[in-house]
Amino acid sequence: MATSTTHPLRVGVQLHPQHTTYQDYADAVRRAEDMGVDSIWNWDHFFPLYGDPQGNHFEGWTLLTAMATLTQRAQIGALVTCNSYRNPALLADMAKTIDHISNGRLILGMGAGWFERDYSEYGYDFGTAGSRLAALEEALPIILHRWEVDVPKPVRYPIPILIGGGGEKKTLRITAKYANLWHGFGDAETLTRKLQILDQWCAEIGRNPQEIERTCATNAPTSDEERDGLVKAGATHLIMGMGAPWDWDAVRRLVAWRNSRQA
Repeated sequence: MATSTTHPLRVGVQLHPQHTTYQDYADAVRRAEDMGVDSIWNWDHFFPLYGDPQGNHFEGWTLLTAMATLTQRAQIGALVTCNSYRNPALLADMAKTIDHISNGRLILGMGAGWFERDYSEYGYDFGTAGSRLAALEEALPIILHRWEVDVPKPVRYPIPILIGGGGEKKTLRITAKYANLWHGFGDAETLTRKLQILDQWCAEIGRNPQEIERTCATNAPTSDEERDGLVKAGATHLIMGMGAPWDWDAVRRLVAWRNSRQA
């Protein structure tokens, strides 16, 4: 609960960029912002993660450019970018550009990568979980350095970095070292454990744990009481994932839950 008084309660939606058309996706982005969510996310894959494996799918970072122009208020990001798919200096430049397009509303979501089909079909080296995490840790200081030296600097400098993943020995240590936000999955008991370990890593490296906003996944059937439990465990930013056809009633309930807890 240490962070709940530091970061305001926020909600977001992750709109899955699969099994839809661009126009339908663009309409969904606009509608989500109109409904009052604080953040709107896509993901960074090349093929659908469920349903027809050969179904429609759109690339995340070019889509983020559109999301930046389709919105005026909500923060945007990929939940999460696969570090292995792009040179880190290039990714830093891409993020800086979308930061300017959005007038400082980008969050750089980062992860080590896991979806083997993306790697095999696009010719990337899948390696091991350990090698992918090592590459993520090597990339982050490069990204921060490019933001420091490239011109122009980001509007929001430095751009907030979100790291997704619950690995307790590596991912949470990297989060403590580099991230402004952490994203995880699971129930309140799982979240409590992960955040305790994150706090321990922060203490070990001398970082104030309250500097890291804690975000976690929710879904349409999750009850208000379950969401309250996630907040009690330490989360202050709940992000609901959904695919087309979009469940706007679930978004309405999520926003209403946030509003009632802020009152």
